[in-house]
Amino acid sequence: MPGYHLNMTSLTAEETAIDQPRSIAHMFLERVAATPDAPAYRYPEGDAWTALTWAQTADKVRDLAAGLVALGVQPQGRISLASSTRIEWVLVDLAAMWAGAATTTIYPTSTQDDVRFIVNDSESAVVFAENDTLVQLLLEGRDAVPGVSKVVTFDGESDGDWVITLSELSALGADYLAQHPDTLDARLAQLSPDALATLIYTSGTTGRPKGVLLPHSCWTYESVAVDKLGILGTDDVQYLWLPLAHVFGKMLLSLAVRIGMETAVDGRPDKIVENLSVIRPTWMGAAPRIFEKVFGKVSTTVDSAGGVKAKLFHWASDNARKVSAARENGKVSPILAAQHAVGDRLVLSNIRTLLGGRVRFFISGSAALNTDVARWFDGLGVPILEGYGLTESTAAAGVNLPSDNKIGTVGPPLPGTTYRIADDGEVLIKGGGVMAGYKDLPDATAEVLIDGWLHTGDIGELLPSGHLKITDRKKDLFKTSNGKYVAPGALEARFKGICPYVSQLVIEGESRKFVSALITLDEEAIMQWAASNKVPGDYHDVVMSQATRDLVKGYIDTLNSDLGRWEQIKRFIILPRDLTVEDGEITPSLKVKRKTVIEKYKDQLDSLYTD
Repeated sequence: MPGYHLNMTSLTAEETAIDQPRSIAHMFLERVAATPDAPAYRYPEGDAWTALTWAQTADKVRDLAAGLVALGVQPQGRISLASSTRIEWVLVDLAAMWAGAATTTIYPTSTQDDVRFIVNDSESAVVFAENDTLVQLLLEGRDAVPGVSKVVTFDGESDGDWVITLSELSALGADYLAQHPDTLDARLAQLSPDALATLIYTSGTTGRPKGVLLPHSCWTYESVAVDKLGILGTDDVQYLWLPLAHVFGKMLLSLAVRIGMETAVDGRPDKIVENLSVIRPTWMGAAPRIFEKVFGKVSTTVDSAGGVKAKLFHWASDNARKVSAARENGKVSPILAAQHAVGDRLVLSNIRTLLGGRVRFFISGSAALNTDVARWFDGLGVPILEGYGLTESTAAAGVNLPSDNKIGTVGPPLPGTTYRIADDGEVLIKGGGVMAGYKDLPDATAEVLIDGWLHTGDIGELLPSGHLKITDRKKDLFKTSNGKYVAPGALEARFKGICPYVSQLVIEGESRKFVSALITLDEEAIMQWAASNKVPGDYHDVVMSQATRDLVKGYIDTLNSDLGRWEQIKRFIILPRDLTVEDGEITPSLKVKRKTVIEKYKDQLDSLYTD
C-alpha cells in the first residue's frame, strides 16, 4: 500500500499463528478443567487474605451466571460494572461471560451524568454497584435509566425491590440451576468468537466517551499472543490493582486465566507498597505514574536523611543507570560491574526487598515512561517492560521482552500483530486485538478503521530491530509561532525523571513565541522536602513559596539544558493544587486532559506571554 512502511519481524508464520479458545468463557472453563486445585485468586478480607482455587472460583461464578439468566439477561445482553478493583468484579465479569452476556465497565469515580450515559448507551439491563454511594447515585436518577431492571450491590443494602445484594443474586442462581440444570451449557454453546464480550467506553479526554466493541476473539487473541511470548508461567504471581474498568487491567485479568497463574486482587492504591511485601508478586502491571512515585519517594526520603546515606544511594543509582545502558549495548566494563555489585549489595538489594523480593519485571502501559526512571529500575534488577496499545486494540499491541528490552521503545508487536507507519508518522495496527468498532458510531469507526488498519493517533517510528518508538499523540503536537514543532508528551515524561517532586507537567505553546508550562507537585514528596528545609506552612503555602519555585526552577533548567531552544520552557506556573479526576482534569487511567487543563488555566497562561 503506497505511503506505508511494513514492519518485517523475525517471527515465522508458524510462530505468529494464533490458535484461540472459542470465547473467554471457554478459556476459563478449560483452565478450571486443567488445574482445578491450583491457586487462582487471593483477595483481602478484613485483615487477612483469602485464597480461591480455580474450581472454587468456578463454583462461585456458576451461581452468579445463573443468577443473571434468572434476572432475564439475554445472550449478548449487557450488564454494567461500577466498582473498584476487587474479587467481586472478577467473579461478576466471568459470570457475565458464562451467561453469554457482555460487560460494560464504569469507573466508580464517574459522574452521575457519565454513569447514566454509559448505562443507557450500552443498553445495560443490570448494573452492579460497589456500595451504597453508587446505589444512591442510580436511585436518584432511576427514571433516567429506564432499561435497568435490577441493581446488584457488593457492599450496600438490599431494598427488597430494585436493589439486591450479590449474595442474593448467587442464591437466586443456585435455585434457578436446580430447576434448569442445562441453562449455562446452552448459553455456552451459543457463544462464538465474534460475540461481544466487553463494551469499554473511552475515558473521554475530549467530548463524549465512545463505546469500544471488543468481541471474545479480541481477548482470547491477546491472552494467547502474550502466552506465546513465554515470559509468564503457572508459577508466577500477579499483583493486580489496576482499575478493571480500564482495558489494561481487564487484559491482565484475561491473561491470568490463559496462563493459569495466581492473581492477588486489591484495587486500593494506598496499599500498593504494603501489599508488595505481603503478596511478594513475581510481576505487576502499572501506569508510569506509579513507578515515578516509587522512584521519587525513595529519592526524596534518602535526600531528607542526607549525609553518607544519600551520597551512597545516588552513587549506586548512577551506576545502576550506567549498567543498564551498557548492558543494552553489550559492553559492561569490569570496573563498572564491580562498582555496581557493591552498590547493589549495600543499597539496591534493600529496595528490591521493599518490592517483595521476587519481582522479575514490571509492565508499564497507558502513557510514556521516563527513560531515566526505566534505567534506574533496570539497573535495580527489576526491569520495566514498556508496552503499547489502546482501548481500541484491547490494550496490548506490543511489549518489550525481558531478553530484549530496549528502553525508550514500546517493544515489537505481539505475534499475529503488525505495525505500519504512515507518511505523516502515524502508527497503524492490524491484528487480532483490533476492535470491531465504536457502538452506533459508524462515521467515527470509519475514521480510524481503514482497510483493517487501526489508525492510532500516535506518532512513532519503527527501529530496524522491529521495536516501536512512540514520539507523541498526533493531536498533541503543536507548532510555536516561529514554525517549530514541539512534542509535549516527550518533554513531560523526561521532566518526571528529573524532578522527584513533580506530579503533573502540562506543556503549552501553540502559536506562541515560546513554550510555557503548568506544574503540580506531589504533596507527600514536597511536604517532606519542606520539613527538611524548614519551609513553613501547609501544602498551599509550601508550593506557592519562593523557595519551592527556586527548587523547581533548578529542575526546569536541567531539563532545558538538553533541549533545542525552541522547545525550552521559558516560563512556568506552579498550581496550588494537584490535577484530579473529580475536577475533570485527568482521566481515571491518570492521563491528563490536556485541552481541558489548558482551557481552564488559559488566563494564567496568557499572562506568561505579556511582557
